Amino acid sequence: MRNYIILLFIGLAITMSSCRQDFVFETSKTGDLSFSKDTVYLDTVFTNIGSSTYSLKVYNKTNKDIKIPTIQLGKGLNSKYRITVDGMTGENNNNRIFHDVELLAKDSMYIFIEVTADVAEANPTDFLYTDQIRLGTETDYQKVELVTLIQDAYFLYPKTIDDQGHTETLTIGDQEIYGFYLDPNDPVNGNEYEWGNDKPYVVYGYAAVPNGKTLNVQPGARIHFHADSGLIVGNGGSLKINGNYSSTEALENEVIFEGDRLEPDFSDVPGQWGTIWLTDGSTNNKIKNLTLRNATIGFLIDHNDGTTTTFENTQIYNCANMGIYAKTAKIKGQNMVINSAGQFSLGCTLGGSYEFKHCTFNNNWSSSQQLAVLIDNYYTDDANIQHAYSLDQADFKNCIIYGSNQIELRLNRATDTNLAFNTSFSKCLIKFNSTSFTTIPEYNFIYDTTSGEIKKTGSPDFMDVYNNKLMIGDDSVAKGFGDDLGITKDVINTDRVIDGNGKVDVGAYQHIIFPSN
Repeated sequence: MRNYIILLFIGLAITMSSCRQDFVFETSKTGDLSFSKDTVYLDTVFTNIGSSTYSLKVYNKTNKDIKIPTIQLGKGLNSKYRITVDGMTGENNNNRIFHDVELLAKDSMYIFIEVTADVAEANPTDFLYTDQIRLGTETDYQKVELVTLIQDAYFLYPKTIDDQGHTETLTIGDQEIYGFYLDPNDPVNGNEYEWGNDKPYVVYGYAAVPNGKTLNVQPGARIHFHADSGLIVGNGGSLKINGNYSSTEALENEVIFEGDRLEPDFSDVPGQWGTIWLTDGSTNNKIKNLTLRNATIGFLIDHNDGTTTTFENTQIYNCANMGIYAKTAKIKGQNMVINSAGQFSLGCTLGGSYEFKHCTFNNNWSSSQQLAVLIDNYYTDDANIQHAYSLDQADFKNCIIYGSNQIELRLNRATDTNLAFNTSFSKCLIKFNSTSFTTIPEYNFIYDTTSGEIKKTGSPDFMDVYNNKLMIGDDSVAKGFGDDLGITKDVINTDRVIDGNGKVDVGAYQHIIFPSN
């Protein structure tokens, strides 16, 4: 009997403890909640292009479990913002209105926010689109403001061509590509062969320049490419990028090619879009004062028609594969900067003709295989047969070829030595820390024939390679090492100084005194 009574008391104790009121939720009152921020600023987006996802943290710092009667956007179902609350999508999955949301004492939850809005829905004076997240009742609530800037643009994309929803495509060789030909009389954009600076351009798919047409890109133009998009210059077509020097950090006269994600987190993410493809037969392409960022391949230059593609004051950064990938091309470049690419910054492949003056080719990509410059004149097919081409010239004058690996220049010559492989490096600073190539004739210029030591070693003293600041400092070995080539300005319009010995700095920049930290 005694044992039975003891068991009865234990059972009652367990039953009573299981009936605790820890999870009885009280209706929240104004002031019960606090937030990680009182305003959520969503970065600039283009009209009708969705934003990234932003977060807001909501805290219940009280000692009671509470129930929030309503969490909703101020504009309700008409809001262009969308929210999820702790993984929930709201009434009828509308992402705008939530009822009876429970939050334990001393706990928190996340609200995730996105927006897709048209510029016409923004404030006409400042193009801001705003709303609120309201937490409470319809008349008694706490709020967090939402603000984003909506930017208008010209949108270029393949048009729908039939009732089944099929869109335009391009045929390049045996490839079918999601793309379209530019239209000189587009009913919305006007002449699509003239890209100006009054509004940005956003390109979906590959915009193509056909035979006999020229795309002119004017100073200050801003071109944004969507994922897997780019520009193709076809047989007989031409590209003229007509940027100019800028006087402020806004680069008001520079032409800029980049992706269409404007948020700061995407400012240096490689591979956001495709490439600028100058196809076999494209003609008289001229690129001046262009900054290109975050492509897969910056420029893919395929043979051309015998004319020379020229680059002047051009900067190419953060390409997933290559900065410039040239195949049997003809290129002349001066004041060029290419930095950071998954394979090589500059590739002069399958022969061709190349001349570079006062250029900086650097690669600090985190790979043991990356190169700053690759030069070759052949490829090997699947049957292990080598196909060789003539490299008429690959001349580098007053250039820097550098990076994070010990060897940043690779010269690969075909076994058929009857074909030309003409390279020349005059007054160049080259990262080449190896004595393993002394028996290969193509590398003879690297070594001092009497001492066997590598010529011209030392640091270019770049300001900040990881933020694409490749200006050289006062301690650079590139300072005063080059010959005067008559190029009086550097890539950012600074005067080149000729020292008392008639020498100039090598690379794309005149040296500067770095600011102290």
